[in-house]
Formats: sequence, structure tokens, C-alpha cells
Amino acid sequence: MGGSLLGREIRESDVLPAYLFYGEELFPAEQFVRDLERTLAAPEAQGLCVEKFAPPETPWRDILDLARTVAFFFSPWRLLVVEIAPQGREAKDDDEDEAPSSWDLSPAEQQAFKDYFESPAPKTGLIVLYRGKIRKTSRLYKLFAGLPKSAARVEELKPLKTERLFAWVDEAVTALGKRVSSEAIDRLLELTGNSLQMLNSEIQKLVTFIGDKKMIEVGDINFLSAGVREFETWDLANCLEKRDLDQALTITNKRFQEGDRPEQVLYNLAVFCRDLLAAKAGLAEKRDRKEIFKDIRPGITEKFGAWYWDRQKAFFDLVESFSQKEIVRLVTGLEQADLKIKTSDTQAQPLLESFIFEFCRARK
Repeated sequence: MGGSLLGREIRESDVLPAYLFYGEELFPAEQFVRDLERTLAAPEAQGLCVEKFAPPETPWRDILDLARTVAFFFSPWRLLVVEIAPQGREAKDDDEDEAPSSWDLSPAEQQAFKDYFESPAPKTGLIVLYRGKIRKTSRLYKLFAGLPKSAARVEELKPLKTERLFAWVDEAVTALGKRVSSEAIDRLLELTGNSLQMLNSEIQKLVTFIGDKKMIEVGDINFLSAGVREFETWDLANCLEKRDLDQALTITNKRFQEGDRPEQVLYNLAVFCRDLLAAKAGLAEKRDRKEIFKDIRPGITEKFGAWYWDRQKAFFDLVESFSQKEIVRLVTGLEQADLKIKTSDTQAQPLLESFIFEFCRARK
């Protein structure tokens, strides 16, 4: 399973006991996990059980205890996916010999890890996704790097640039049975930047949008995005729906960098929260969900196929995860932020980023 994670067929016989993927662009690793899930969930693979963990919320000792549970011969495959999102200084430091971070293994867990990989459980894969640079002095990195290549794969994933990014878009479109003009790729990259997750999302929408057409052209992208500003406004709302904190902050920062006034960003956030209130009221009145969604997201129609239903479900899942009182509190928070921006020297960007952080972490 050497080489790129993308564009390679995954076979059951290729699955390794352990994987450590780290870096600033983890989308290929996440895609690899999804592809692996599809392969191992096939009938001939006897099914699949996937469990996800996030140290230190789930201690490593619990994860390793589960990994040590030996599956029966006819039991389904097991994937233990560990997602680590370091914050603060530990996300920046690389080779400093400092005290272990909260997500790292303790000495006892380190020994349990070594003991486990002397004879790993069959049909069990431990996949660690580490967002950002990892300290090479961490116990976790040393343990994975010290395993033989027949047992583990360690790979850093960096953001793609220039020709490699251009080629990635072309390959992603081709894999969906379409072609894309070079001008359209330039335009798409202009709108989305080099985030593979955002690019993949936009490619999926474009393929659905053009229907039977074979070629994606600049006009298709311009029509679907309805201009750069409308595109970014919609995409910020999309990130808030998913509670994707990292991407929401990235988009917000980009808008400030490009000269958006604070009131423009604040207005978009306020509209989004009031959309939640409107949907909450519509549900309380027993209105049809399609009718409510049409009023709130008129640009997203059923002609987009499965993507329309995915977006509708994601939106109402979010609406139902909040009480009306909580949404009102969020709107009040924005009103207070607006007042601070207008009547004091408070910096607008950190204030709005704080709101986004609170929103994305609420009830998650």
C-alpha cells in the first residue's frame, strides 16, 4: 500500500495493524478511512465494526484494552479510529523535549502499546489521525515509527500546491466520470483555496449540477457559486451547520484578510442564527420541512439530487440539536458583539471568532 493514499484500490489483504497519519491536510487520510470502511464492510469481508476515539477524552488504556480483545474467526473487521487535534503550543512544537501532552501515552500505556504489537489482534486496524505537526519526541510518534513497515504505516500529509493541486482536482473529477477545463480548475481554486475537503465538496456539487454534461466549465462554477462573496457566505453557513470549527475560522480569517468589514461577517452570522429560529418556529407550527427549507435556502433545490437531501438533513439536525432558548441566547450574544464593535476599541475579528468557537462547540 505504498505511494499516495488516493487513486489506489484497497484490498482486505493489504490492511495493516496500525496507521499514523499526521499533517496540515488530513483529507486524503479521511478519504482512505472511508474507502477502507467500504472495502471491509463488503459481504465477502464478513462485515465491519468502526469505533472512534479522541484522547484524552478517551484514555489510551481503554483504546488498547479494546484492541487487545481478540476477534473470533468469523467476527467482522474492527477499525479503531483515533482523532487527535492538539491545541496551543503543542500544535506548534515539533522536536522540543518537553513534558508529554495530554493526548500522548503514559509510560504504562507505552508499554501496553509495545506488548500489543508484539502480536496484534487479527482483523483489527488502529488508525491515528493527528491534525498538524507532531513532535518527533512524543511517545506516540516514536512507537509508530519504531514498528516494522509490515505492521504500520506512518505518513505526513502536507497541503498540495500548484501543479499537484491542479492534478488532484483533475483526477477527482475524472474519477466521477466527468472532465474539467483548465480554466474551470483555476476558477475553482480561486474560490476555495487549497483545502481538499472544500474542493471535494464543490466537485461533488458540480458533478450533480451539470447532470448529463461531460465537461465542467467556468460558467457552471460561476452559476453555482453565484459570485465569490455569495459563495463564501454560503460556505461559512455550511461550516457552521457541520460545526467545522477549523474551516469556519479559516473562512472568517480569509474574509477579514480580503477586506470585509466586521458588520458584513456579523450580518452573515446573525442571518444564520435567525434562520435557525425561523426553522424552529416552522417545525413548531407543523409546517412541511421542504417548505421551510425552501424559504431559508432557496438556492438549494431538489435538482441537486442527493446533495439537496444531505443539506436539508444536516440543517434540521442542527436546528433540533438546539432549544429555542439556546438559539435566542446566541442571537443575543451577536447583538452584544455588535454593540461592543460599535462603541469600543474591541477588535472585531477575535470577538466574532469567539462566537464561532462557542457555536461550534455547543452541544457537540
